[in-house]
Amino acid sequence: MQFTYENPTLIEFGQGKINKITSFIPKEARVLVVYGGGSIKKNGVYDQVVTALKGHTCFEFSGVEPNPTKETLDKAIAYAKENQVDFVLAVGGGSVIDGCKYIINAFYYQGDGWDLLEGTFQPSKALPLGVVLTLAATGSESNTGSVITKRSTLEKRFFHSPFSYPQFAILDPDVLKSLDDRQLANGLIDAFVHTCEQYITTKHNALAQDYYAEGILRGLVELANSYKKRDDMWYANLMWLANQALNGLIGLGVPQDWATHFIGHELSGLYGIDHARTLAIIQPNLLRELLEERSEKLLQMGENVFKMSTKNPHDVIDKMETMYKELGVNLELSSYTQDRQINEKVTALLEKHGFTNFGYNGSVNKEIVEKVLNQSM
Repeated sequence: MQFTYENPTLIEFGQGKINKITSFIPKEARVLVVYGGGSIKKNGVYDQVVTALKGHTCFEFSGVEPNPTKETLDKAIAYAKENQVDFVLAVGGGSVIDGCKYIINAFYYQGDGWDLLEGTFQPSKALPLGVVLTLAATGSESNTGSVITKRSTLEKRFFHSPFSYPQFAILDPDVLKSLDDRQLANGLIDAFVHTCEQYITTKHNALAQDYYAEGILRGLVELANSYKKRDDMWYANLMWLANQALNGLIGLGVPQDWATHFIGHELSGLYGIDHARTLAIIQPNLLRELLEERSEKLLQMGENVFKMSTKNPHDVIDKMETMYKELGVNLELSSYTQDRQINEKVTALLEKHGFTNFGYNGSVNKEIVEKVLNQSM
């Protein structure tokens, strides 16, 4: 087991913390405040941010999509350059934060920002980034990952940059109370599958990573079980569990999979399906196809997460699937698209993006993807 770990993001967690942003943004900064469709103006977050930034020179850019697009973000970069912005504040969930990571990394680049996603451009500097988190799901508030969609080609790609770590992130659980059931379920599922991608691989005896991952999964299962009885601690736990699921700790020095995500990204890019829902649709059927190689970890998960005594890994997959359904997710792809060419389109995009043999051991190929898609319809 070998790894290097650094996470420089400062986190302010708790109720009433949004006014803390003034402690982290220089008074002389020219701040670009980036947000999505305007929900922050209904739940009070916008007013709190504006009040906290009184005295700063601020500019606003809104309209970042749930699957943020290169086309929209390029407009944000042009606007930021026009106003000589030198600090970016993301006010939103993973989509807004991911979009801001594109903005800050492409800001000084003279070429096409999509080169970040193609891997042909590695930034040497970026604008500083801060976050006010409004949706718990992706952990993007304290990691380097970013997923961006190119509307013109329906591609959804990801990139990592060491400059993408936010300098700070404000996590106020009260903000989550304004979210609807769909958004909360998506966040819970997203965090659950993020953890699974780093856990359901092979036996490796990295005890801290396994036990920490199991603790996160158990916490998320408890939240799913108490989904209709949400209180202050429910929201606080979801916000922190989602952060811990993808801040880098549980994947240190161990095999990671991400096959569910790679397939899910293509489905979101092609059909606009919620990211978390693509994961819930694909993951159970993918695990069934990979049952022989994943059975040991599935049984470990059954015992340590779901408290099951089963010797059949199918039972553990069924348990996950039931949890997703009870959270209100329709697990049939046919309810989201009737495209009869879905297999051809998804596998073609995976091949274009370099995913011909993927998963933690390279065992996921075109044939398996097609089987999974067929089973998911």
